Amino acid sequence: MLSERSSVDIHALHRRGITISEIARRTGHDRKTIRSYLRGDREPGVRKRAAPDAFEPFIDYVTARLIEDPHLWAVTLLDELQPLGFEGSYQSLTRHIRDRSLRPACQACAHVTQRPNAVIEHPAGEETQFDWLELPDAPEHWGYPTKRAFVLVGSLAHSGVWRAAIAPSMDLPHLLAAMTTVLSLLGGLTRVWRFDRMRTVLDPATGDLTSMFSAFAKHHGVQAVACRPRSGNRKGVVEKNNHTAAQRWWRTLPDEITAEQAQSSLEAFAARQDDRRRESATGTTTAAQMRAAERLRPLPAMAFPVVVTEQRTVSRQALIHWRGNRYSVPPELAMATVSVHQHLGAADIEITTTSGTMLARHRLAEAGLGITQRTDQHVTALEMIALASAPPGRPHRRKERIPPGTAALAAAQALTSPSAPTATVIDLAAYEQAAKNRNTLT
Repeated sequence: MLSERSSVDIHALHRRGITISEIARRTGHDRKTIRSYLRGDREPGVRKRAAPDAFEPFIDYVTARLIEDPHLWAVTLLDELQPLGFEGSYQSLTRHIRDRSLRPACQACAHVTQRPNAVIEHPAGEETQFDWLELPDAPEHWGYPTKRAFVLVGSLAHSGVWRAAIAPSMDLPHLLAAMTTVLSLLGGLTRVWRFDRMRTVLDPATGDLTSMFSAFAKHHGVQAVACRPRSGNRKGVVEKNNHTAAQRWWRTLPDEITAEQAQSSLEAFAARQDDRRRESATGTTTAAQMRAAERLRPLPAMAFPVVVTEQRTVSRQALIHWRGNRYSVPPELAMATVSVHQHLGAADIEITTTSGTMLARHRLAEAGLGITQRTDQHVTALEMIALASAPPGRPHRRKERIPPGTAALAAAQALTSPSAPTATVIDLAAYEQAAKNRNTLT
């Protein structure tokens, strides 16, 4: 095989009238090779195959399938080719597709990343962007039902300042409760809230706001805006903050941390992000300095009346865990499943059965303190049940000395003493009965 440079050299020498033999001597190549390149039988830089191409019969099929589905996996294509007689491996198939450029660019998806994007202005105090961040592998002791944590991130579009709240679910009550926490951490309200087209915000049937979320927006006096389909770049600020939280906070979160400690850690991490450098019209500044220009409106004096409900399993001590504290229930419900209801902004929590029967009401303690709250009735009932079920007497100690007692010694004596000889008594009446009606002695 000749390179492009060697091909140019032999053509130049041949044009000067030099014979093929002389060109072969000067370049160190065979005369037949020089002659084939001069005739144009071979292409420079391309090695002629010594054996026929085994992939050649399948090119038409692969080309057609990849035109039909540009995102078709090569391993799926291999499953289709093997019954047709293809004997190559997955690696050889991908090499053939790559070398021949058989996979076309998807025009339907190209506009998402290659289309021109206009610069979106975000005036100060104009918009807060909200988005859920789904995080896998939540610690087991958090007790989240799906083993996943959901973080609602709220970002001020102008400054990029963001705060977040952790929740065990993305349903509407947890969304409103998380939004209340995030708005409190941000310190106020903008004129607009921007969301994805999530089902808890938009009714999928009508495309309008859901009734409860509409009431929540009216309570705060803001305008709720949902992004158009396939227009996620409209809320790129919160998307980038989601990426930062997932890669720089969640990936390094210890296993032994509680959910309440994780919330405090997330708030501290988000606060440290306020020192990020930002470029503004007046030059380089920080996110915190741009946040000062937002001039957010104050939050309503009363929280929106929403009820957050979660299920808990009662421990053997007749306690349920809620937000880092423990609350008592009647002891007969030990190891049963109950429902906990918290009215947003209320000072109490209610514990009911799964069917709705009221069991207890407790004063809500500050999250993460690790305190235990019991009512006098629950304490008394638990003591009565514990005493009634306790066995009589004290329990044995693990290393207590208990020698054989009187009964055991008597049984041992009976086993080891020699047995007295026994006399055999024969009843003669048995012989008399056998001798009746007999005439001989044998």
